[in-house]
Amino acid sequence: MSRIDELTERIERLLLRHEELRRTNALLEQQLAVTLQERDSLRARLSAARARIDALIDRLPQAPIDAAEPHTPSSSSEA
Repeated sequence: MSRIDELTERIERLLLRHEELRRTNALLEQQLAVTLQERDSLRARLSAARARIDALIDRLPQAPIDAAEPHTPSSSSEA
């Protein structure tokens, strides 16, 4: 009879462990869903921010090529 009792105890422990793993898995699935939702929200915010930056860049005045180079005074004018 002790063998049957031993098997019964092991089966009960396995059932408890199985239920614990099911609860852990459910919690992990919830966390994953929240994380994926947060990721999607951040991606949308990033996309909107990029669009705003692109719009601001488009509104910047175009500088002539010569004006883009820094102007340095000649040393002869300081004499």
